[in-house]
Amino acid sequence: MEVWAHDRWGIPLPEGHRFPIEKYRLLRERVAGTVDVRESPAVPWEWLAEVHDPGLLERIRSGGLSVREERGLGLPWSEQLVERGRRSVGGTVAAARRAVERGIGMNLGGGTHHAGRDFARGYCLFNDVVVAVARLRAEGLAQRALIVDCDVHQGDGTAQLLGPDPDAFTLSLHGARNYPFTRVPSDLDVDLPSGTGDDAYLSALADALDVAFAADVAFYLAGADAWEGDRLGRLALTKAGLRARDALVLDRLEGIPVVVVLAGGYAPDIRDTVEINAATVAAVAARDRALS
Repeated sequence: MEVWAHDRWGIPLPEGHRFPIEKYRLLRERVAGTVDVRESPAVPWEWLAEVHDPGLLERIRSGGLSVREERGLGLPWSEQLVERGRRSVGGTVAAARRAVERGIGMNLGGGTHHAGRDFARGYCLFNDVVVAVARLRAEGLAQRALIVDCDVHQGDGTAQLLGPDPDAFTLSLHGARNYPFTRVPSDLDVDLPSGTGDDAYLSALADALDVAFAADVAFYLAGADAWEGDRLGRLALTKAGLRARDALVLDRLEGIPVVVVLAGGYAPDIRDTVEINAATVAAVAARDRALS
């Protein structure tokens, strides 16, 4: 199975920065023997302009973000950051096309759900999932889109972009007392109390999936940050619970093309995040074999 990665485009970060940039390289190296890892292409600016405000894109492109905008983004601007962002989106677009053709696709990154039409924040420069939805529609490959966001943080950017869209349903399952503290409502937001463990989480997810509408394509944000040891998570899922979460989502979306992206993960030991992500890759590869 081919998956897409963009880890060759690292970004310069201050020492001690919390963004786990090395995760992407370590994950690619770990799964390279089990899946065919392909380099993500950079999407054209025109595709980004179908989703994001032109003024915001110009500031991102030229390095003209205000101090407040850069602080909200949480990442220092650089040309490498912009290139990496475009390639992160490109990986999700490529995975989406594969999903429509073969039943499932995966980007070893993406899930940048805090990027909205006129804001880039929370480590999210562009909204890869919404750009991919727009591309599938433009190419006549799909119309109705379901977003199943299991990152521990609420998907405010995706909610803003797709909220008025009658052919999109945004489901976000996240920690109630966590970032972002000012939220844009999703079609269905499931706020989980701090300390929620495996059983309660899986029950809430199953109930939420019962509400989601039938779609031509689904995007699954498989955040590793719901893990009990995550620095930014506040939930209490075990690694076994996260594997059960992946299985539940993939089983419930059977018969629908599914695009899997990895979203967040901030374990103190980066190897834990890589292990969680690698288990998701294994689940996706197993589903692909079953579909072949």
